[in-house]
Amino acid sequence: MSGIEILQLGDVCDFVYGKALPSEIRSGEGFPVFGSNGVVGFHKEYLINGPAIIVGRKGSYGEVNWSKENCWAIDTTYYIRPKKQVDLKYLYYYLKVLDLKKINRSTAVPGLNREDVYPLKIHLTSFEQQQKIATILGAAESLIKLRKQAIAKLDELIESVFIEFFGDLNINNKNWEFRELQYFADLSSGVTKGKKYNDSKVLSLPYMRVANVQDGFLNLSEIKEISVSEKDAARYQLRKRDLLLTEGGDPDKLGRGAVWEEEVNNCIHQNHIFRVRIENENLLNAYFLSKCTGSSYGKKYFLKMAKQTTGIATINMTQLKNFPVPLPPIDLQRKYETLIHEVQEQKRLMYDHLLKLQESFQSLLQRAFRGQLEIK
Repeated sequence: MSGIEILQLGDVCDFVYGKALPSEIRSGEGFPVFGSNGVVGFHKEYLINGPAIIVGRKGSYGEVNWSKENCWAIDTTYYIRPKKQVDLKYLYYYLKVLDLKKINRSTAVPGLNREDVYPLKIHLTSFEQQQKIATILGAAESLIKLRKQAIAKLDELIESVFIEFFGDLNINNKNWEFRELQYFADLSSGVTKGKKYNDSKVLSLPYMRVANVQDGFLNLSEIKEISVSEKDAARYQLRKRDLLLTEGGDPDKLGRGAVWEEEVNNCIHQNHIFRVRIENENLLNAYFLSKCTGSSYGKKYFLKMAKQTTGIATINMTQLKNFPVPLPPIDLQRKYETLIHEVQEQKRLMYDHLLKLQESFQSLLQRAFRGQLEIK
């Protein structure tokens, strides 16, 4: 790109403090209200004429959000006010490349400070070129959005089939008996990463991480290995139809799980994943249980029981053992598994495609702002 001007970010735009709302937010009506990590509700008033860039200041600091309409930015955020002629969507993508999440020089209170971001260098090409780059990146981002929407549709289909078969478990409108999970399954945590061994023989084995365990399927695009003793290798060895559940982290990971079908030989699991081994599948089906823990019913239980600190929520072994499991007839549970296999496979394939789209988009971002993207 020719005619590039190199400026400090503070010369291009101001990071303006968001404001506390004058009244409570609503659900689903009015103008979007942005917190650090995206839309948190709606309000009858707006603070910023859209489109707008909102950046997390506290909490999920450094997150960069886009609003295509008038909106409100609350007091844990900044919103961007340009000082020079700059295409706002171009600036939005540039801020993503700058990775503001890594810029926190405060040791007392984590957050994004303006004095830290203003000295950052930004390359401005002509306004026309900015618009072209923003259009290309916008088209690529739209593909990612469409793929996410398709995955969400499959999730809705799975949910509707589950409710048709088993009703709403939150109110138990089909009057199923419930019993604690510990009566049906052997539960285990996994191996701790970095564990030191005195044994003379240590094995290097593939293992399942939190990133591998998605909602109803396994992402096996990257399998890492871990060093363990022969004793731990045997102890944590996964078996066919084990259910893998994440212990938490972000609240959306609570109860997230998938059934293991021996996709990788000699595989074990790490300590942030629980292994649930059903002892009698004539009473409880692994795929039915996986959906129970990941359903709104399961999420509600785990969120109620979880230890929560600054947006992080985790459950322990005792809480998982005490999870109340509904017990519909086993034939109905098996019928659900049969119907759901094809949908889950479609979801896995779509997720794999989504990951490739996201990787391509990140590459495109980097090339665009290094001057390596050919624009005509």
